[in-house]
Amino acid sequence: MNKFDCISPLDYRYGSEKFTKFLSEEARIRYQARVEAALAKALAKRGVCSEKDAAEIGAACERVTAEEVYAEEERIKHDVRALANCIRAKVSEKAKPFVHFGATSYDIVDTASALRYKEATEQVVLPALLELERAWIEIALREKNTLQIGRTHGQHAEPITFGFAMAEFVNRLGNRIKAIESAKNSLEGKFSGAVGAYNATSMIIPDPLALEKEIMRELGLKPAMHSTQIVPPESLQDLLHALTSAFCVLANFSDDMRNLQRTEIAEVAEQFGEKQVGSSTMPHKRNPINFENVKSLWKQFMPRMQTVYLDSISEHQRDLTNSASARFLPEVFAGLATSAERLAKVCKKLVVDEKNMRTNFEKTKGSIAAEPLYIILAMHGHPDAHEAVRQLTLEAEKTGKPLGEALEESEEMQPYIEKLSVSQRTLLNHPEIYTGKAAEKTEQVCLHWKKELLL
Repeated sequence: MNKFDCISPLDYRYGSEKFTKFLSEEARIRYQARVEAALAKALAKRGVCSEKDAAEIGAACERVTAEEVYAEEERIKHDVRALANCIRAKVSEKAKPFVHFGATSYDIVDTASALRYKEATEQVVLPALLELERAWIEIALREKNTLQIGRTHGQHAEPITFGFAMAEFVNRLGNRIKAIESAKNSLEGKFSGAVGAYNATSMIIPDPLALEKEIMRELGLKPAMHSTQIVPPESLQDLLHALTSAFCVLANFSDDMRNLQRTEIAEVAEQFGEKQVGSSTMPHKRNPINFENVKSLWKQFMPRMQTVYLDSISEHQRDLTNSASARFLPEVFAGLATSAERLAKVCKKLVVDEKNMRTNFEKTKGSIAAEPLYIILAMHGHPDAHEAVRQLTLEAEKTGKPLGEALEESEEMQPYIEKLSVSQRTLLNHPEIYTGKAAEKTEQVCLHWKKELLL
């Protein structure tokens, strides 16, 4: 099939071939076959079948393809039994009884899903996020002293550094990476039968719970403490929440960078290729396409968390109301990894315009000293420093004078002006040095996450 014949943009536009190993339909069948092989191996260890039978079944599982399983499903109208039939067709008569022996469909399906999502997270998602974290740390440390005006509610607030602004996202993404690692390590599988009470496997061996543990140990998963026909939804739900909240960090960062690229601000820019076109009609355009793309992908995948929560409701020991919706979950993993890779690539070449940052800072330099002035006045005993400075800022705005000049001309302020120390006067006249602990905090955050994530 030509990729342009596909329906999902993840297949023909945003995806990567490395996703298919874990997230394709072929991968889904292959992971289910791995669970079937683990079952046979565990049965052999318990003496239910011979090691030769188990090895034969394991070899057959490695050769099963999605194409043949789908062909068999078309015939019998059941996907997991189709898989079992395809495995049985590849083994001897002696081994046939032990294929899918004692299993119900979702012993296989839920366990295989946990396994492939764990490995997809380990080998695709986390590497992409860690690479992005490295890029952000590099920018933050490089720009830890680069003056920038902080903004709250879209308005100029107090001075910070661009590195400090980046450190916010370093910290948030670092926390999400740890949450993802924890959640993927907590994914659960099961082998407890059609209602979770080990009915079938109790007929086979005296200790079916030990068999379940053996299968999960083989696959590197935790057995659910209690299951019905399905694994309790919370462990996978936790992973998807961690992925979605990480996606929120990427979207927030992208939104900030997109806004900082506005013509009127122009403090950062995506590197623009020599032959890159920004508009089909305006040759001068250089649009923040990558940051906008990530924001757009987030809008597509973030709402899917609602479906995950809806899928946590299953009547009694099992219903099929999540059977279709759960098939779309691989797209969340692919969407996040794609976005992280895109951002890492862009951020490694992010253009930071210190000159424009300084120019923007100067636009409100005259009023930026309002906060330190009010703090200093209060320290020197002014009974209503905040209101006094507020009135001074109104006067400065009305006359067009800098705040410092309005302060010097105020008769009311003279007793307090006389108390100002040299360092306080310097701060009021040079608000660009009023960056608090921005640089130090940036270093602290970046060094913490470099150590914590072994970067």
